[in-house]
Amino acid sequence: MKLINIGFGNIVSANRIVAIVSPESAPIKRIISEARERGQLVDATYGRRTRAVMITDSGHVVLSAIQPETVAHRFVTQKDGSPKDVSSKDSD
Repeated sequence: MKLINIGFGNIVSANRIVAIVSPESAPIKRIISEARERGQLVDATYGRRTRAVMITDSGHVVLSAIQPETVAHRFVTQKDGSPKDVSSKDSD
């Protein structure tokens, strides 16, 4: 099982993450609100501004204070520490 540090010593299972997104859009704000109402919101920001939202396969929503790009980079980094190709450009 691969784990990802999402900031401030908080760790989540990489195998369960479906999406890592920015919190600015209205649909993501709606997802956060609905997860809060269901009791499936995990706030790992320690009172700081939310910069990344992780959605899991179980419907849980995890908030992090680090950038989505940083979380994604940690997500794709191999066990030996060498990063895979992480490009912000679309490959289409």
